[in-house]
Amino acid sequence: MASREFVILGAGNWGLTMACLLGRKGFSVRVWDHKMERALTTELERESREYLPGTKLPITVGVGSDLSTLMAGVATAILAVPVPAIRQTLEAHRTLFHPGMLVLSLAKGIEYETGHRASEIIEEVLGASLRDSIVVLSGPNLAPEVVRESPASAVVAGACEAACRQIQQDLATPFFRLYTSQDVVGVELGGALKNIIAIACGIVDELGLGCNTRAALMTRGLAEITRLGVAMKADPLTFVGLSGMGDLVATCTSELSRNHSVGRFVARGLSLEEARGRMRMVAEGINTTRSALKLAGSTGVPMPITEEVHAVLFEKKDPRQAIRDLMLRELKRENEYSTKGGQVQ
Repeated sequence: MASREFVILGAGNWGLTMACLLGRKGFSVRVWDHKMERALTTELERESREYLPGTKLPITVGVGSDLSTLMAGVATAILAVPVPAIRQTLEAHRTLFHPGMLVLSLAKGIEYETGHRASEIIEEVLGASLRDSIVVLSGPNLAPEVVRESPASAVVAGACEAACRQIQQDLATPFFRLYTSQDVVGVELGGALKNIIAIACGIVDELGLGCNTRAALMTRGLAEITRLGVAMKADPLTFVGLSGMGDLVATCTSELSRNHSVGRFVARGLSLEEARGRMRMVAEGINTTRSALKLAGSTGVPMPITEEVHAVLFEKKDPRQAIRDLMLRELKRENEYSTKGGQVQ
């Protein structure tokens, strides 16, 4: 196996899953956990009882809390921290990133203060000279299924095709199939915005409203995601791919989805703070709901589902009233984007 070395910033379930995937291929992987005691425990026990209980780390994977030591000589840095933590993490360690290093983001969210996606934050903090080295990954990838090697797929996107192909080759296994794209905007927005719809689906599932309701919500949710994406210069076809519809289906229908769980909790009458307290990991959709609504306002894009999810989460609106208000909106035509002669109308 090639001697390429990787560092993963973030020791949650997705970061550790990526470590297992690469380690099983024989790559040297160093995982950074900002909590020293937890890093020591994971390294000694060769398992994270908190995030991936029952999964042993490959022998080529090490876990530590001294990032300057962990990053020495690595070819690729993988960011597996939530979007709200990316800027602070990079600013604290920017001198450790060097020209020629690939930077792969696994985050699915939008920064509230700036409206920036993960790749934009990375470029802003580390500098435009690294633009061609930044790659993002998104798709229907529930960590517990990926780590047990259930077949899965994802898409990697970046400005540089060679960088995307390198990541594609590094991560591909007989159980994890990667595709490439240069639509960074679409891939990141699809991965971030579907979490809002997943919260909504958690609500309707908890209320027992049935498959028809969930299917309609997912379909109109995809239309809403596409609408904002097109306004931000994404390719509308990206949203029917793995990072759009694929991720939407997985996150909106699985009990493993953190965002789906948030929807269930609030539908039971729990406050947002109580729902967060039930989660071991960050549900990116909570913050993304605020960010997306802000983007919708600045672009003039209507996002009625996002508006109602925001009202339920942050304004304590009754979920059943939110659903009624969605159903009683002005009647409209369905297809906003159709193709005629290969052109999007």
